[in-house]
Amino acid sequence: MSTNPRVSADPSTDPDTGVPDARQRRMILIAVCIALMAVIASVSGLNVAQLDLSAAFDASQSTVLWIINIYTLSLAALLLPLGAIGDRFGRKRMLLIGLVIFGIASATAGFAQSSEVMLAARVFSGIGAAMIMPITLAVITSTFPQEERGRAIGVWTGVAGGGGILGMFLSAALVDVASWRWLFVLPVALVVVALVMTLRSVPDSRETSRHAFDIVGALTSVVAVVGLIFALQEGPERGWSAPATLLGLAIGVLAALGFVSWELRRRDAALLDVRLFGERSLAGGSITLLAVFGVQAGIFVVLFPFFQAVLGWSGLRSTLALMPMAVLMMIASGLAPKLAARTGPRATMATGILLAGAGLALMATLVSVNGGYLSVLPGMLAMGFGMGLSMTPSTEAITSTLPQERQGVASALNDVTREFGTALGVALLGALLSSGYRNAINPQLADIPQAPAASAREGIANALDAANQAGPQAQSLIRAAQESFVTGWQHAMWAGVAIMTTLFLYILTRGPRPSSR
Repeated sequence: MSTNPRVSADPSTDPDTGVPDARQRRMILIAVCIALMAVIASVSGLNVAQLDLSAAFDASQSTVLWIINIYTLSLAALLLPLGAIGDRFGRKRMLLIGLVIFGIASATAGFAQSSEVMLAARVFSGIGAAMIMPITLAVITSTFPQEERGRAIGVWTGVAGGGGILGMFLSAALVDVASWRWLFVLPVALVVVALVMTLRSVPDSRETSRHAFDIVGALTSVVAVVGLIFALQEGPERGWSAPATLLGLAIGVLAALGFVSWELRRRDAALLDVRLFGERSLAGGSITLLAVFGVQAGIFVVLFPFFQAVLGWSGLRSTLALMPMAVLMMIASGLAPKLAARTGPRATMATGILLAGAGLALMATLVSVNGGYLSVLPGMLAMGFGMGLSMTPSTEAITSTLPQERQGVASALNDVTREFGTALGVALLGALLSSGYRNAINPQLADIPQAPAASAREGIANALDAANQAGPQAQSLIRAAQESFVTGWQHAMWAGVAIMTTLFLYILTRGPRPSSR
C-alpha cells in the first residue's frame, strides 16, 4: 500500500524529528486517556442501575438489557471502519467529532424520558465511542518515539483494563447518593475536559492513499461483528437454540467468511490485511487479548453475585471490593514495558498469563460461603497483576505489526478483539456458572415447596427472592442456593484455568519473538 503519512506542524514539535516535545507528549497521553476513560466507563456504568432503568421507563428486563448492550454492539461494529476512516480523514478531527457526538448522546441519555429515546441515545453514544477509542491508541503509536511508546501504551492499557472497574464504582456511588441520571454526568464531564485538551495538545496526523476506501470490507466487517456479538449477547438470554440467536450466528459467520475472502482479494487495498495474522506478533497479541478480556469479563459475572447474594453486600460495596484488582492491573500495565524490554514480550506475556491462571485456581480452591471476601482476595490480586502484565505487550504486539499509517486500523483491531473477548467470556463462563448452579441445587430442593423451588432453579437471586415463600425451609433454601452458587463458581474458575493454561502453552511456543519489538 503506497501511503504518505502527514503530521500537522506544531510549535512544540521538534523541527528535526517531527516528534512532539516531552511536555506535549505528557499532555497528549493525558488527553487520550481521559477520552478513553469516558468510553470505558460508559460500557459498564449502566449495569449498576438495571432496576432503576426498569422503573423509570416501565421497561421489561429485555429492554433494559438492550439499553445496556446496544452501546457495546454499535461500538464494536464500527471500530474497524471508523478507525480506517480516521487514518485518512485525520486522527485529531475524528477524535474531536467523536467526542462531540459522544458527549451530546450521553447528555441526551441522561435526560431521556422514554426507553426509545434512551436506546437511540445509546446507539449514538456507541458511534461516538467507535470514533474515539481506536484514535486514542493510534494517536499514541503515531506520535510517541519508539523508546517511549511501550510506556505510553502501558498507561493506555491500564486505563482500558482498570477503567471499567473504576467507572462501575463511581456509577454505583452516584446511583446510591443521587439517581441513575447522574451516571451520565461523569462521561460528559470527561468529554469536556478531553475536548479542551485535544484542541490544545493533540497534533493531527493522517495518511494519503492512492487506493479507494474499502467500502465492501467495511460493510461486511460491520455485519460480521453485529451478527456474532448479537448471538453472544442474546444466547444466554433467549437460549442458544432460539431462532434469533441462530440467525445472528449464521449471518455473523457468513459475513466473517465473506470479509476474509474479500480482503484476501484486495491485498494492498484491503481494510485489514488478514494475511498479517500469520505473523506471530499479531496472532499472539490478538489471541491473548481475546482470552484475557474474556476471562476478566466472565469473572465479573461471577464476582458480583457472590458479593451481593452470598456476602449480602450493596452494589457500591461490591464494586469497591474490585478496586484492589483494578489498581494492581493498572500498576502492572505500567511495569510491563520495562519487564518486556529486559526479558522480551513473550516472557512478559507468559508470566502474566501464568499469574492470572494461578489467581483463578486460587479462587476456585479457596472460595466458600463462610470464607467471605478473604477467600477470593488473593486470587483477585494475582489475576489483576497477571492480566496487567499481559495486556500491554499484547497491545504493542498488535500495533507494531501494522505500518505507521494504518495505526487507526491496528488500534481498532485491538479494540474489536477486546470486545469479542468480553462477549465470549460473559457467554461461556456465565453459562458454566448457571449450569453448575442448577446441577448442584436440584438435589437439594426435594423438601422445598414447588413454587419457590422452581424459582430457585433459575438463579441465586431468584432463590433469595423466593425464600420468603418457603416457610420453615427458607434458611435451608438460602443456604442451598449459596452453596450451589459456589459450586457453579468453581466450574467457571476451572474453565478459566484451562483457558489460561492453553494460552500459556501457545504463547511459549508461538508468542512474539524478542526481535518483534
